[in-house]
Amino acid sequence: MGKVRRTGLIEVPLGMSLRRVIYDVGGGLLKEFKAVQTGGPSGGCLGEEFLDAPIDYESLAAAGSIMGSGGLIVLDKHTCIVDTAKYFLNFTQAESCGKCVPCRVGTRHLVAILEKITQGRGEVADLKRLEDLGRAVKGGSLCGLGQTAPNPVLTALKYFRDEFLAHIRDKRCPAAVCRELVTYRIVKEKCTGCQRCVQVCPTGAISGPRSEPHNLDMTKCIKCRSCYEICRFDAIAGDAIVIES
Repeated sequence: MGKVRRTGLIEVPLGMSLRRVIYDVGGGLLKEFKAVQTGGPSGGCLGEEFLDAPIDYESLAAAGSIMGSGGLIVLDKHTCIVDTAKYFLNFTQAESCGKCVPCRVGTRHLVAILEKITQGRGEVADLKRLEDLGRAVKGGSLCGLGQTAPNPVLTALKYFRDEFLAHIRDKRCPAAVCRELVTYRIVKEKCTGCQRCVQVCPTGAISGPRSEPHNLDMTKCIKCRSCYEICRFDAIAGDAIVIES
């Protein structure tokens, strides 16, 4: 699943490398590889340095992830790792049965801290809070869901820490995903006027005749990111919003 050319259900032998699954079986990515999340919602986010690692229980566990349900979600450079960790923590938090406090309360606080970071209100101290709380949830939860739920955020912090710091220190989302931290504009020099962005914009914020550079009306833009994702010419730029501290 994810940003590979061919998605679907595959069967491969244990020990095959992530690189072979992603590039040979999956056909590679349309854009630059960033990470792969293994094992379902409770799996870890692993960077490029793990592409040649074998897919087996021991190797994934050593990297901080799991075999889990056997799922693989491939992420490209336009995916925000902080937003991704928040997405999976939201899922596991909602799935918590509520029986034990570490899982019931801990996952809720993990989500709250990640929300704070993606909104540009994070502090550097939040990173240690995430790590300490994640370890407490893993160690104190009664079942497998709580024991693995922090994996996405713990591995994201371990392998993509610079991206968290960009959100906190620079108030910037490098992948131009987090709505509170980005504003979009059209790069006139790159825009070919193909009108693909016009067709996907749900609010009619983008306009302009075919074969001429288009215009983006920020008063109508809801930052849905559709234009950014569909543009083949990198003519949609995501700029950081300056947030006063």
